[in-house]
Amino acid sequence: MNNDATVTVMQALMSRRSIRAFLSDPVDETILRQIFDHARRAPSGSNTQPWKAYVLTGEARDTLSQKILAVYNDPEADKLHEEEFAYYPRTWTSPFIDRRRELGWSLYSLLGITREDKTRMKAQLGRNFEFFGAPVGVIFVTDRSMEQGSWLDYGMFLQSVMLMARAFGMDTCPQAAFNRYHRIIAEHLTLPDNEIVVCGMSIGYADLSQPENALVSRREEVDDFVRFLR
Repeated sequence: MNNDATVTVMQALMSRRSIRAFLSDPVDETILRQIFDHARRAPSGSNTQPWKAYVLTGEARDTLSQKILAVYNDPEADKLHEEEFAYYPRTWTSPFIDRRRELGWSLYSLLGITREDKTRMKAQLGRNFEFFGAPVGVIFVTDRSMEQGSWLDYGMFLQSVMLMARAFGMDTCPQAAFNRYHRIIAEHLTLPDNEIVVCGMSIGYADLSQPENALVSRREEVDDFVRFLR
């Protein structure tokens, strides 16, 4: 790898962040195909390649959003839905809960949402199901037979998709929020019983005029999580 290529990879890594407001500008399908064509080179144990993606635009994306939001905004209907798998820990401990709270309140602060404003908090969470206005929504699934190792592989594939989007000047937001609505998504996409939703993702061009896109999450310093042994 030459030095110019190294700089490009570094720039993609350092500039990737979760964008929560997108322009409506369309994304050419040719570019999307190139993103996935490169991302498929992500490593996986014994080359199992446990990933599968459904790319939604136009009516397909809008209809899924409407179906989920109809349930999300109906408390009684919403009670009937739950995650197919636990994405977050069942019991939160420090420092993980501290980081989560810091990120949440940093976002709400940018949006002018106070701790008491539960209505606006719910509306902001609901923006997930509109793919934050992105022209492209992706639903990622895997086979239910896959175990933890394959889910690690899947994470590397998702990172590859996000970095390739940056290479084409676009941004993304990976979204675990879709997990709760597996049954709605499965019906909309006609998923076979053996497929489970891993997450969603918004892909498009960031609307940098929106305050939420000023959010840059704080990361721990290298010496806080790496030990160098000699």
